[in-house]
Amino acid sequence: MQISSYNIWTIGCQMNEADSDKLASALDQLGLTKKDNAEDADLVVLNSCVVRQSAEDKVSYRVSISQEFKKDRPEQMLVLMGCMVGPNSENLQKRFPSVDMFMRPQDFNPLLEQIAELNDVDLEGCISNYAHSNPGISCHVPIIKGCDFMCSFCIIPYRRGRQESRTIRDIVSEVSILVDRGVKEITLLGQTVDAYGHDLNEDVDLADLLGHVNDITGLERIRFLTSHPSFMSEKIIESINELPKVCEHINLPIQAGNDVVLERMRRPYTNDHYRRLVEDIRKIVPSVTISTDIIVGFPGESDEQFQDTLKIVEDLEFSKVHSAEYSNRPGTIASRQLKDDIPVRIKRDRRKMIDAVQETIQEKNNRDSVGDLHSVLIEGRRKEQWYGRNRNDKLVYTSTNTKNLRNSIVEIKIEDSSPWSLTGSVTKTNLG
Repeated sequence: MQISSYNIWTIGCQMNEADSDKLASALDQLGLTKKDNAEDADLVVLNSCVVRQSAEDKVSYRVSISQEFKKDRPEQMLVLMGCMVGPNSENLQKRFPSVDMFMRPQDFNPLLEQIAELNDVDLEGCISNYAHSNPGISCHVPIIKGCDFMCSFCIIPYRRGRQESRTIRDIVSEVSILVDRGVKEITLLGQTVDAYGHDLNEDVDLADLLGHVNDITGLERIRFLTSHPSFMSEKIIESINELPKVCEHINLPIQAGNDVVLERMRRPYTNDHYRRLVEDIRKIVPSVTISTDIIVGFPGESDEQFQDTLKIVEDLEFSKVHSAEYSNRPGTIASRQLKDDIPVRIKRDRRKMIDAVQETIQEKNNRDSVGDLHSVLIEGRRKEQWYGRNRNDKLVYTSTNTKNLRNSIVEIKIEDSSPWSLTGSVTKTNLG
């Protein structure tokens, strides 16, 4: 049986989205047609996430739905890929007997080889590159596979392996292809993106890569995530300030504001180190915004220790806080060594406290933007308004009374705000 069509369902982080885009590009080059509905496709791929139990539950539900499709179409090929798939898939095979293939993150070759054989095509002759074949105005480009850190709460190193940086030449080639296909904004991805290059034989780092990508003609904006406080060097910070295409925004997860909790998390920095780093970043790049990630209810976290985390949110006034309740992940160091002893109710209450404080901060900071001019890359339209992001990664809306603005960079004067977005009128178009 030939495989002529596919559908990919994705859950999880931007790295998962990028993996799905690369696989879709390869399938397109093999001649397959993308289907919007899984039941209509010859090949169904589920790209999984296991960072939290809620994500794993959604994957399991999706597999069960896909198994129902196979009752009507037993010839349909069902593939499970992503972080749910570890080195050994025997347990998953017993759990999901209708799944035909299990693929670890970014390990597409077994699937592509099987499709090439079924369709009688030359795999190497068909696939020239894995760059997104039909990208939008913005695109994610992974620059590092895996992670060398073993944070006690995190399952990612066990699923994606050790850190492996791509070469600058390889990355620049992919970005150039994407720009030729209409991309104006690139987000460079890595679990610890600012550790880029540390595993290469060449003496290069993220700052060097940013410089090379900044030189690509036609590219308008560069973002990167996720950073680690231990690797955010002065050289990288200076490059953000000096390179015109690099946006003034850094996602810098702290995870907790208490040193004892950080040590249990195996995060190799202190509250004071993080505060000094933020101060240095803001001194070198005055227009920067900094977002962060926080886990509440980590094993053993006392009320007093949580208050330290709440205080650092109040003091540092992040542009955004991605808060999450600790989720025990089997196989992690925390799962093996620490008791998940914080009740769900307390975790939920702590997250709500973080979110409430952050909402007040965002409301104030966004209100201070009223009257300012912002350069905004328009990504699309929602209801009666165009929307996009400014260089500080803030969501900005403007009226549809203006002409079609999709995929353009415009100047918007901010007239109103909420904790979550800014609204204004276009003053200039075609800035990029």
